[in-house]
Amino acid sequence: MIERATPIEQAAPPTFEALLRTVEEMNTPDGFKAELIRGKIIVSPWSMRRYYLPMRALREQLGAHAPKGQVADIGPFLFQFPEAGRAYGPDLYVVDETAFEGEGRHLDAAALSLVAEFTSVSTKDVDWHEKLDVYGQLVPVYLVVDMQASEITCFSDPSPHGYRSRRTAPFGTSLPVPAPFDFDIDSSGF
Repeated sequence: MIERATPIEQAAPPTFEALLRTVEEMNTPDGFKAELIRGKIIVSPWSMRRYYLPMRALREQLGAHAPKGQVADIGPFLFQFPEAGRAYGPDLYVVDETAFEGEGRHLDAAALSLVAEFTSVSTKDVDWHEKLDVYGQLVPVYLVVDMQASEITCFSDPSPHGYRSRRTAPFGTSLPVPAPFDFDIDSSGF
């Protein structure tokens, strides 16, 4: 009798909805967030405290120029992108206030008008690639505040193939942010 390798059946990968339910049921420790990145649940700490002052400065500027009925915040909410099978908890966002109506813990990413991510050594790759690809198909403006390179980049004009516009400025200078905001970010406080 000849021995043959017997394949082991593997369970199908969990669906986006199943992963989202798992994230909702998780008891994530204080100071941590769970996101769905590349089909996996990733738990990471919220930003370091040295990021707070630049985040606050940016949030205040965005709040002053946010479209009517929208709010700029840094609250711990997960925005879902079902078509991409992703759900992110951005460092800072501007979203339509109606997104907070109803029950549940996860918000519809279609309500976002801007997302800002502050890079760290451990998240830089995800912020510059994974999230750029997903946000670039839906979110009107994406800001990458690169804390290691001391510069801020504004992506805008989303399309099915990603953002069509990109501008970068070093900290200490201004950076134009297009509609629906139409103002220059002052990054001198970063």
